[in-house]
Amino acid sequence: MTYTPALAAKLSGATPYQLNKWRTKGLLVPEVSPARPPVYSYRDLVALRAMVFIRAKTSAQRLRAAWGKLDMVAVADHPSAYSFGTDGRGIFVRLPDGTVLDLIDKPGHLLSEYTFEELFEEFENFRGQRVADLRRPARSLSIHPRTLGGYPVVEGTRVPFDTIAQLVDGDDVTTEDIPDMFPRVSARAAHDAVEFARSLEEAM
Repeated sequence: MTYTPALAAKLSGATPYQLNKWRTKGLLVPEVSPARPPVYSYRDLVALRAMVFIRAKTSAQRLRAAWGKLDMVAVADHPSAYSFGTDGRGIFVRLPDGTVLDLIDKPGHLLSEYTFEELFEEFENFRGQRVADLRRPARSLSIHPRTLGGYPVVEGTRVPFDTIAQLVDGDDVTTEDIPDMFPRVSARAAHDAVEFARSLEEAM
């Protein structure tokens, strides 16, 4: 599955301005399609979330500098393969083999110990706005990379949230009608899917 800029922004915590700037500066070019409108992959989403997580704790300049030095690591084809962390000054990367390197103060310097926070959990971006847990972006919705490629679905199903949201028009089809069409989707879950879809429109 792929992600529109609105969905990528909502799930990563990035602002539309950040998405555009990081794309045009080459920090994170969407791997599905960099052209307008850009289309992001699940791997892009994970990398974007790492960037937002780091940016919440350090400056944009340090983030750009660290991302520019990822090439020297050169052990994976996408930033989503790494774990990132920061102490507010240094920015650290954990490679797939467990090695931890400093990307800023002592580029390439091996660190003996660093505890990485879980960027999939809820956190605040640099504006102090809540970024939802990536595995559960809204009530009744869930994300798992092996379910529709990480696209948000109604929890416990493979039904995409936007399939439900597009059906509900408030007149001919209400959230109360959805269980008749999708027995595993409750009216409450349908309501949550509609609300999540509305929040995407507000984010852009």
